[in-house]
Amino acid sequence: MKEEMILVVRRALFDSLGTFQGFSSSVDHYLPALLDRENNFFAPRSSAETDPSLKQIIPYALIVANGQILRYRRGKSSGEQRLVAKYSIGIGGHMNDQDEGLFALDHQAYLAGVQREIDEEVQIPAPRSHRIVGLINDDSTEVGKVHLGVVHVVELDAPEAVKRESAITQLEFLTLSQLETERELLEGWSQICLDRLGEIVGA
Repeated sequence: MKEEMILVVRRALFDSLGTFQGFSSSVDHYLPALLDRENNFFAPRSSAETDPSLKQIIPYALIVANGQILRYRRGKSSGEQRLVAKYSIGIGGHMNDQDEGLFALDHQAYLAGVQREIDEEVQIPAPRSHRIVGLINDDSTEVGKVHLGVVHVVELDAPEAVKRESAITQLEFLTLSQLETERELLEGWSQICLDRLGEIVGA
């Protein structure tokens, strides 16, 4: 079986742009460089997962409607076994070489890939808006050291969503206060987003 090839940038590029821990709203500073075709490329997933000299670019889409956020639990068939059984408010996953078929991604190809990721995981109504609001970096965990999240907010007119992947369970829209009671059950990136949710959703 052919190995999955996933989108990465070199850690050195991220360091040169300015490393941060947690959430950054400086989209215009980081994203053009990350999505410059000169700076990103596809690498085998098996090696990238354990190579801290690379950062895997991961879209992380928050689905929001009427002040509620879509939350789900990662089931046993999740592609990232280190996050199984964790709750999450981010939909998305690796960008792979099927998203372009060449050697790198530009901004337009990235956005098309993000939409395919969302469509693969959940069925939702046509969004009112879809915007990129920030980035997530968490070098405090082994998973975080090799990933860099791009935070999207997808706003719906009504809280409607149906799962399309078996790895997604307990799918429901929750208020901020409800999510706060579950904070310790959330995966790290979702905790980072939750702590800045007012800023992220209101961006």
